[in-house]
This record gives sequence, C-alpha cells and structure tokens, in this order.
Amino acid sequence: MFRLYPLLLSGLFFALPLRAAKYFAFTPKALQAYEYATSLRFGEAYTLMAQMKLEDPNNLIVHHIDNYIDFFTLYIQEDEADYRRLKKNRDLRLDKIKAGDRNSPYYLFVQADIRLQWALARLRFEDYLGAFTEVSKAYKLLKENEELFPDFMPNKKDLGILHAMVGTIPDSYKWGVKLLGGLDGTIAQGRKEVEQVLAYAQKNDFIFKEETAVLYAYLLLHLDNNEEEAWQAVAGSSLRPRENPMHCFVMANIAMRTGRNGKAIQLLEQRQTGKAYFPFPYLDYMLGLAKLRRLDKDANPYFQRFVTHYQGRNFIKEAYQKMAWQELINGNPTGYRGYMQACLEKGYSIAGGDKNALQEAEHGVAPDISLLKARLLFDGGYFQKGYQALAARRPDSFAYPEGQLEYYYRMGRLLHGLKRYDSALEYYRFTIEKGADSPYFYACNAALQMGLIYESQGDPARARAAFERCLNLSPEEYRTGLHQKAKSGLVRLQDSAG
Repeated sequence: MFRLYPLLLSGLFFALPLRAAKYFAFTPKALQAYEYATSLRFGEAYTLMAQMKLEDPNNLIVHHIDNYIDFFTLYIQEDEADYRRLKKNRDLRLDKIKAGDRNSPYYLFVQADIRLQWALARLRFEDYLGAFTEVSKAYKLLKENEELFPDFMPNKKDLGILHAMVGTIPDSYKWGVKLLGGLDGTIAQGRKEVEQVLAYAQKNDFIFKEETAVLYAYLLLHLDNNEEEAWQAVAGSSLRPRENPMHCFVMANIAMRTGRNGKAIQLLEQRQTGKAYFPFPYLDYMLGLAKLRRLDKDANPYFQRFVTHYQGRNFIKEAYQKMAWQELINGNPTGYRGYMQACLEKGYSIAGGDKNALQEAEHGVAPDISLLKARLLFDGGYFQKGYQALAARRPDSFAYPEGQLEYYYRMGRLLHGLKRYDSALEYYRFTIEKGADSPYFYACNAALQMGLIYESQGDPARARAAFERCLNLSPEEYRTGLHQKAKSGLVRLQDSAG
C-alpha cells in the first residue's frame, strides 16, 4: 500500500490547479488594445485591457500597454496632479513585470521601455536627475537583453535611439551624462540600428513598425539634420494622420519643420476629433501657428481653444503672444496690447518660447511689423515672400540696436532658405559680429547655421569652427536646443571623418 503513496501524491499534485506562469504575448486582443492606446482612444483600450485581465490574467503585456496610456496622458496634458498620481503606477507595473518569464525577450525589454517612457515624462516635469537615472537603468536592461537575444528587434529600436542621441547631449548636462556610464554611441551607429529594424518591419509583422518610423524620422530631423529624408520617412510610412491624433501630430510637426506649412494645415484640419479620443489641445496651437505663419487672419480661435483646454504650464504665454501678433498683423494695436497683458499675467516662463514671450511683454514695445512678417514667413517656409517683406528695409532704418541685429539675422535666414548661401553667410557673420555679447539667440543660431552650410558644402574645418563658435555663445534664449544641434553637428563630422 505504501508503494501507492507516491502515485497518489503525484496524481493529487497534477489534479490541483497550478499557479500558471506569467508570460508576455501580443495576442489579438493585446494588439488591438495597443492600437487603441497609441491612437489616444483610451476608453476603448481600457475596456479591452479589463477583459484581458479577467480572461488572460497571466499575460503581463497588458502592463506595458497601460504605461503607454499614462505616458501619453502626461506628455499631452502636462498636468502636475496627474504626474503625482500616475507616478505610483510605474513601480507597481515594474514589480508585476519582474514576476514574468525571465526567458522571454520581452522580460527585460518591457522594463526598459517603461523606464524610457518615464524618462521622457520626467523631463516634461523638469525632473532631470530622475530622467537620467531612468535612461541609465533602461540602457543596462537593454544591453543585457541584447546579449541574451541579439536579434530581438524591439530591443534594437530603443538601443538605436540611445546610441544616436548620447553624443549630442549639451555640455550643460554633463553631470547627467556621468550617470549614463557605459552608454556610448554615434548618430551613424544609431541610424544603422534603427534602419535594420525598419528593414525587418518591411518583411515581417512588427508591432512597433509605426513607432519605429516616427523615431527614425526624428533622428533624421534633429540629430542627422536631414529634413527631406525626415519628411519622406513619415510620408512613405503607414502612419494614419486622419484617424490617429498622434500620427497627425508627428506628420504636422515634421511638415512645419521642413517648410511644408500648407501640408501641416491640411493635416491638422482633416484630423478626426470627438469624444472617443483623449483631448490633444496642442494640435489646436499647431494649427493656429501654421495659419499665423501663412499670415492668415483666422489663427486666433485655435490659440484661444488651446489656452481654454490645456492643463499644462508650457506654451500658454507663447499662445497669448501669438494672438497678440495676429492682432498686430491685422492692424489692431489695441488688441495686441490686450493679449500681451494676458501674456504677462498667465502661464509660466519655463520653456524658451514662453521666456521669449514674457520678455516681449515686459519690454512693452510691439515688434517691427516687417521683421515680424519676415520671421513668420520664414518659419512657414515662405522664403521669397519673407525676403520681399525685408528687401525694402535697410539696417539704419531701425532706430534701436536690437532691430538692426534682428534684421541681419532674418536676412541671413531667408537667404539661407533661398539657397543663396554666400549672401546668407555674409549676413550670419554680421549677426555674430554685432550680437555675440547680446542676450538674444541670434548670434548663437547664426553660428550654428553657418556650420550647417559649411557641412553641406563639404568643408568640415569651417563647419567645425562654426559649431564650436555656437557652443561658445550662451544666449539667454534657446541655448540648450542650439547647443544640442551644434553637438550633433560635431558628432556627424567626427562620424564622417571615420
């Protein structure tokens, strides 16, 4: 009889319900939930995820999708109360994921991806130490995962972006770079890795195909300084700007940065809206800005809608400044003063654009209408019209030194846009000569633009000198962004030199 005990015990063991293993799988329901989450259709995503947690409670991929929703919520609305509330979810999700299958390539990747999303969220709320710490931990997880699963494409997507950006971090954040011990790379290396992922996605079903296309486009635009390729990366992708507000944002943003202002207006006007989508007020700001850059007369309702519905801190002062500019262009100086008073009283002066708007409001003097139109038309890619707006003016027609400095700068930018490079370089030199000690950003960006021209002409020595000149100038406005672009230029020159 005693010989039967082992058989009875084993039978009892197998008859009892086992504690099922936790795993990661993009099931059909998970794929649809991811699609809803990245389309800002959060209600439908939550419904599917609730079903997954009941029907498939051991599939931990649901926590990754959940984190996308928190990330988009924070990045779009920029609400401090949401940030404090949702931070608690991060640790809970990571703990749940750590209970998953360690032999899955998603085990380390999902932890790293959640940390990278929170790094971006922390940057949004000026937690720079927390952001660098998240990136450092994410990189270590990705490198470990790479050793275990070298051909796992989602991992390569994240590593490619980190490798591309690490060498371009401005010197003002050197303390943060020290936290990224072991993280190195170049723009060329990162670009190659992301291109490998895109090539894989063309031949295989790849859940992160559209996400990778977006990352690649921004790598080309911001790090590789290749505007045309950046636009083609999104224009030739499977992004759906009519149905997906995030896709609309990306394509309109890149269109506005590559001289396709009219296309941006078309994309923003044709997007779907409604209660099914999480509110995205910044799209109204973008549409107002694009219309203002075309010198349309109906930009202000979009800015007004933005300031009414936006919960964050950034862009508020800028929005009131832009409404003031609209009034000035429309010939209403009283309206200009009213909106600039609102600029003084509302919003925060944290971001560069808001600081610039506040300075204008405090200065109490309306911008010169010719310079303003030239600025807006240049930003919209209407270079010939912008040039015509300034061509009749002379530097000595401006009664104050800042006006003369801006004239040289704007002429340089417009001639640059018109590909009249020799003339553009001459005006950039005037700008640096007269504005190197100025608190304005004109000289710093003039040096950067000179570097970009020389780089495009295959003159690395002059390009390097111009990029270094940019880094040696420290304007009160836009310094971090300009220095990051100059650093990117130096990295590209180093890459091309081998």
